[in-house]
Amino acid sequence: MGSVQIVTTILAAAITAVAVWLAVRAVMKMTAVIRLGQPAPERSSDKGARTKTMLVETAGHTRMLKWGVVGAAHWFVMVGFIVLSLLVLEAYFEVVTPTGGLPIIGHWTVFGLATEIITVLGLIGILVLMVIRLRNRPTRPGGRSRFTGSTMWQGYFVEWIVLLVLIFGLLIRGFKVATDHFEYPPWATPVSHAVGAVLPDWSDGASVAALIKIAISMTWLIVISLNVTMGVAWHRFLAFPNIFFKREPAKPAGSGLGALRPMTSQGKPLDFEEADPEKDQFGVAHVEQFSWKGLLDFSTCTECGRCQSQCPAWNTGKPLSPKLLVLSLRDHAYAKAPYLLAGGGKDLTGEEKATQAQLAHLDVLALAEADKPLIGTAEEGGVIDPDVLWSCTTCGACVEQCPVDIEHVDHIVDMRRYQVLIESSFPSEAGVMLRNLENKGNPWGAPQNTREDWTKGLDFEVPRVGEVDDFEYLFWVGCAGAFEDRAKKTTRAVATLLNEAGVKFAILGEGETCSGDPARRIGNEFVFQMLAQQNVETLNEAFEGRDKTKRKIVATCPHCFNTLGNEYGQLGGEFEVVHHTQLLAHLVATGKLTPVQPVDGGVTYHDPCYLGRHNRIFAAPREVLGDSIAGDLTEMPRNSERSFCCGAGGARMWMEEKIGKRINVDRVEEAMATGAKTVAVGCPFCSTMLNDGVNGKGAGEQVEVIDVASVLLRSVKPEQPQGGKETAPIGG
Repeated sequence: MGSVQIVTTILAAAITAVAVWLAVRAVMKMTAVIRLGQPAPERSSDKGARTKTMLVETAGHTRMLKWGVVGAAHWFVMVGFIVLSLLVLEAYFEVVTPTGGLPIIGHWTVFGLATEIITVLGLIGILVLMVIRLRNRPTRPGGRSRFTGSTMWQGYFVEWIVLLVLIFGLLIRGFKVATDHFEYPPWATPVSHAVGAVLPDWSDGASVAALIKIAISMTWLIVISLNVTMGVAWHRFLAFPNIFFKREPAKPAGSGLGALRPMTSQGKPLDFEEADPEKDQFGVAHVEQFSWKGLLDFSTCTECGRCQSQCPAWNTGKPLSPKLLVLSLRDHAYAKAPYLLAGGGKDLTGEEKATQAQLAHLDVLALAEADKPLIGTAEEGGVIDPDVLWSCTTCGACVEQCPVDIEHVDHIVDMRRYQVLIESSFPSEAGVMLRNLENKGNPWGAPQNTREDWTKGLDFEVPRVGEVDDFEYLFWVGCAGAFEDRAKKTTRAVATLLNEAGVKFAILGEGETCSGDPARRIGNEFVFQMLAQQNVETLNEAFEGRDKTKRKIVATCPHCFNTLGNEYGQLGGEFEVVHHTQLLAHLVATGKLTPVQPVDGGVTYHDPCYLGRHNRIFAAPREVLGDSIAGDLTEMPRNSERSFCCGAGGARMWMEEKIGKRINVDRVEEAMATGAKTVAVGCPFCSTMLNDGVNGKGAGEQVEVIDVASVLLRSVKPEQPQGGKETAPIGG
């Protein structure tokens, strides 16, 4: 060992020791913070499925590759980071001797070939990512960037570290080539040999380059260890457990889609018949009341902004960005952590749990952070502004796009639950809707005895459950389908088509009440459970004696469809629920319905969030339209899983849209830009919102918004009246 190698060895050991010590300290801190969260015992179920999903999503990059070039570039960088960690390890042998290498595999040609390929592709990948970040920097002229609000220096720092580590890896190899100490042939490592051809014959070059490579790598580790909220770096480690512990690992898309996470206290579903606000947690009032998986979510955020780029609220000038919401919760959790770890915190009655002695040594900043309300305006010092919380439509675009499976919607609704149930703090106009649900069983407050009025004038009898026992499908009409004028046209169209196809169906009529979707998504879990339990009891009675495969429900509203199919199981209601477009597609495919006259004028289709993104039903409505229209369906730029929300979900249907551009207007402009004369929908909420948007644009005479079922009915029975101009919904 020469003098240079003595120095490089000592320096490498010193910086590594510091970095490892800081990293261990950082990991312990992060673990302690995450463990502050509430229990989530369901996250450990089915470890086999979880392991498989985690490996598929990480190794296969199933989320990232939806973004094409950036996904492929990120995959090469990820593989480079994992595999080329072996070359960082090898550098420790090279600082000791310039001819050093990894034991056993270090001289295998196949190892040299593999690492050469990964190095080159990693270099290309990181350069692509650097260009993309620069082209999408928040300060660029024109448009909002998905990186707006991200800590940009951290992204640049990580990218430059990766680039320099890869470059110095090639330099080490180049110096070995130049000194004729390289173990791999030119055909396996052509780039390394090309670098070596231009480097001097410096015997200590490999050791010096190895020291610099180690110093760069350990500098990275030191910096991220001193910044435990640096998600752009820590996600390299945290993404694996975050994906492993996702809510439903078997789901093809985001596990936070579809059903909401039940309201829990101490990890157990809350029973409202026995719940006590002084003993049980009602929603989330403090950051430590999120589950430990929630705190892991916040820690894992990469700040990539994919959620932000797809969010309808953010894209129309609202203050909500799913990314910035998660980052605010993350920063608050870690700033408050010293206070919590010292024993601080409020009990459910609002009393401080810690003694003065426990809090005496705490930093004033941690105590100040502990005093911040989780939800509050800037004047109140709140972590999350109320306008941020109530801007969410629960469309799920953020969850669907997140590459590390953060469950934004669950966290937003958990915070809403506390605001509604304990603070009674929510947009005032939504109060009318909640009162109507409690008193009338529907959001509009329509009399229950008018729930069957939509059947009047039909040329066939609509059977009721109880009057007939021999039915294949229970037709769940829904509140909109029963009371809202536009939606009633869809209800009549579906009933007519089912009758035409010879499908045996029955309705509950006055026995049906609201599914509870708007109550649950605004945060009123109590009203949801009241309605849901009533419906579950009614449905179980209607299907008494049938096994699950014969407990079939068809629903026209995706919100009812999602609630009945995905959430009623939490309350003992197991049913096979289909959307009407699925059933109609089946009836057309089997020849029970035959389109005879194509609908002209061009048609575009708007994917409802709760049908498409939340439940992955994209094909069925398009199949129905494909059989019913003349020519091809004209797709909007944002369609299928990237469809843009109409603005009605998350109980936003009953809240005023006062900030920024109206979401429905943004979507209508996109639909009208296709040139289609008909905008087909599969949801009564979407129908209302898009009709209002079309009328607001003064295009009511040129563009018609109707349900897929109505398009099919016009093709199957062209003699059916067209219905004329749509009327306004009752109750606004």
